Amino acid sequence: MRAGRLRSEITLLAVTKKFPPEVMIEAYELGLRYFGENYVQEFETKHPSLKAMELAQFHLIGHLQSNKTRPASELFQVIQTVDSTKLARRLDQTGRRLQVMIEVKLAEEENKHGAAPEELGELIEGIRSCPNLRLTGLMTIPPWSEDPEVTRPYFKRLAALAREHRLPDLSMGMSHDFEAAIEEGATHIRVGTALFGPRRKE
Repeated sequence: MRAGRLRSEITLLAVTKKFPPEVMIEAYELGLRYFGENYVQEFETKHPSLKAMELAQFHLIGHLQSNKTRPASELFQVIQTVDSTKLARRLDQTGRRLQVMIEVKLAEEENKHGAAPEELGELIEGIRSCPNLRLTGLMTIPPWSEDPEVTRPYFKRLAALAREHRLPDLSMGMSHDFEAAIEEGATHIRVGTALFGPRRKE
């Protein structure tokens, strides 16, 4: 592989927001095992149809509101978007064992969520004090650009933060820039359009 990485080092997360359960089941039958959803409420409606996907692992990759922590903990095995100690504690209080990542805000865009880099030390400590949560890494969503070289510096920055805080996993890169993300150390790439085609418009 061009990036000098083993295929086994990278988890392909099939992003299935706005796609019906039938598409997810077909993807599962073709061998995909990791699925990313953005909205708790949307996935709640799909989940009952996915019982045959026994080996699937579901990741929440969208912003999680604190009042949705209980249903999220029941639907997902991994929450990639923890961005505050308060949210971590709410998840911990559900009593379910969860794998979590911290969403880091590296862009100044108002619509982006995530913890600031300078908050990471305190947040990591807070999550590690939660017995039901296992912190594995960091995730980020850079500003949109069709040019992967525009988003590459954000991937480099997240990788540096992960090294600084000794966290092994990096969730970064989407359909248009996952190759650059892999070159910069991604362990999880979030791919929707490249797998399933364009989503239907709202």
